[in-house]
Amino acid sequence: MKIKIAWVGKTKEPAIQALTDEYLKRISRYVPVEGLWLRDEAALLGMSGRTAEKNKLTRAKSTIVLMDSRGKQLSSEEWAVFLGDYQDRNPLPLVFAIGPANGFSDDVRASAQHTFSFGKMTLAHELARVVLLEQIYRAFTILKGHPYHSGH
Repeated sequence: MKIKIAWVGKTKEPAIQALTDEYLKRISRYVPVEGLWLRDEAALLGMSGRTAEKNKLTRAKSTIVLMDSRGKQLSSEEWAVFLGDYQDRNPLPLVFAIGPANGFSDDVRASAQHTFSFGKMTLAHELARVVLLEQIYRAFTILKGHPYHSGH
């Protein structure tokens, strides 16, 4: 399994980029992982306007997981179960997407295989990326029995 973390919009804060790099490095101990900056939602689905132009996210089939406030909420342990089951059963890349500041369009939400939420609170999309990365890292530590996750 390969994980791709995709986000729409450039990273403005150096601290966010440093945390992104740190968690990508940590996750890479468990699974191949890649961080991808996308210009817009169309790049996520490999479309430019109305033309179907494939990009590196969708050239090969992928499973797309949107992070959206209307998605299903999971505990850290449930994240671990989701990732463990996916790793055991599906060879396709798993693409987690953090949307633009205004959220995903209805078309993009309809195209995703899964939609998860961090809860009812609104997070800045750059901060949501760091939370997503930390939770993916935490899930792999849970799966491997690493003491990083204390269960609280």
